[in-house]
Amino acid sequence: MTELATEIVVNPFIQQFSVFVLAIFVGYYVVWSVTPALHTPLMSVTNAISSVIIVGALIAAGPDGMNLSKILGAVAIALAAVNIFGGFAVTSRMLAMYKKKEK
Repeated sequence: MTELATEIVVNPFIQQFSVFVLAIFVGYYVVWSVTPALHTPLMSVTNAISSVIIVGALIAAGPDGMNLSKILGAVAIALAAVNIFGGFAVTSRMLAMYKKKEK
């Protein structure tokens, strides 16, 4: 008997872009389905996730030449940094609302 082996070769860009698009949809539905009362704790968790994104983006934007992954890594660093600092600002402001006011 002859055994036929088929090998599927997927372009790495298509694979990574597909994961990126799926992450956009999942993130959109997760964030917009959260009730407002849980938004501030979610922002704190998002800050932690964004710090992991920055580590991965720093690796992607490493020192070897300039290509699309380096540019996308730099964009990811910028967007994650905005998310981290904005999340801390929102969380700080929300926590300040619950502090007792001094007389």
